[in-house]
Amino acid sequence: MENDISDGAVLAARLLLAALFLIFAWRKLTDYSGTVRRMVQDGAPLPVLASAIAIFVELPVAFAVAVGAFTRPSAMLLVLYTLGTALIAHHYWTVTGENKVDSMESFYKNLSITGGFLLLYITGAGKYSIDTVLGM
Repeated sequence: MENDISDGAVLAARLLLAALFLIFAWRKLTDYSGTVRRMVQDGAPLPVLASAIAIFVELPVAFAVAVGAFTRPSAMLLVLYTLGTALIAHHYWTVTGENKVDSMESFYKNLSITGGFLLLYITGAGKYSIDTVLGM
């Protein structure tokens, strides 16, 4: 019984962690020029390449997490990506004025999400996953 609850919780965690990335990946994909403009505003290096990387990580990699396929490597990619976005787009320590609190909040939300992906990396996908079907 306890394993079923744990596996259900891991499934819920995968879906909840992936949802944010899937939603915003779609927006990035359908408004690619706007995504590049945002990358420029955020000071991302090589904004065109950064936009393509963002879409790749947020769409197929987050989808892999959602369905539990290649979960551990996908979770680690999302750890690195989420940490990178925190440092590039939410460097609140350089922000002044009314945007400082919003930037700080986004930075620490990214750190929290990173923690969720680290836990997913440790636990794996759980019973309700493609990884389990494939014996991974």
